[in-house]
This record gives sequence, structure tokens and C-alpha cells, in this order.
Amino acid sequence: MSGEGWPDGPVVVGVEWNFSEHVIRTAAALAAALGEHLICAFVDPASYLMEWAPANQRTALSLDPSINEEAEFPSAHLQRRLEDVLGEPGESWSFRVLNGDVSKALNRLARNTDAALLVVGAGRPGSVAWLDRVLEGSVPAALIRHQQRPVLVVPEGG
Repeated sequence: MSGEGWPDGPVVVGVEWNFSEHVIRTAAALAAALGEHLICAFVDPASYLMEWAPANQRTALSLDPSINEEAEFPSAHLQRRLEDVLGEPGESWSFRVLNGDVSKALNRLARNTDAALLVVGAGRPGSVAWLDRVLEGSVPAALIRHQQRPVLVVPEGG
């Protein structure tokens, strides 16, 4: 165990497109204090992972074999912005791109990596962000409801 009574495992932080540097630095400081790896995870809600191949089949062909450079832009741009805050990825941190519903994708990643905890921002202020939460639901609330590990919700600021 990295700390008395604290489970081993990476710290997973949900990274929004317009992420708060405060949230990223808080998650990085917590991971460092626990002696654990930080996984920065961006979930693209416009892209859904569909498992269409039989479960016992190891190879599959893409439904769209052409390369979509526009789809690769957001993740490359986010990784560069994260590198500006955290330095080069490596032993201390890594970057993952997930697809689908944000809370479900973060839950799945936390489960698959046996994460010690999840870190997310409290959400953006303003009427547009409020409308998003009303229509799509709050990611922190969904994580807290469905997660078996601790969830740290970091308020904006810093």
C-alpha cells in the first residue's frame, strides 16, 4: 500500500477539452504524494466504441478504414497542452483517449486499471454548462453513484 489504509493503483483524472490546469495539477500532486502513476483520460462523447466482432475473434477490420486526421487533432492538441503542464509523459503520467459516455468510460478505465481513485473537475460555471448538465447529467454525480472507489471532485480555482 502506498499509504496507510490506502489502496495501490493509479490516479485517473478526467480531462475536459477546456481543462482546468488547477484540476490537472491537483491530480498530479495527489498521484505524486501517493507514489502512483497519473492517467489523464479524455473522453470523446461524439465517438462511441462499438464491439461488433465476435468476442472470441482477435482480429477485426475497421468499419471506416480511411484515416481521419481531423479526429486525431483533439487528442494530439490535448496531449500537447497536458505536456505544457506536466512535462513529457512517461513514468509519472500517461494520456488515454476514450470513447462514449463520459462517466461510463471513466468508470470502465478505473475498473480496468484498478485505479486507487478518480479525479474530476466540478464543472464549468454558466448557463450553457448548466444546460449541458441538465440534458446530459453531471459527470461527477454519475461517477459518485456508480463507482466503488473514491471520487475527488475538484472545484474550479487555484
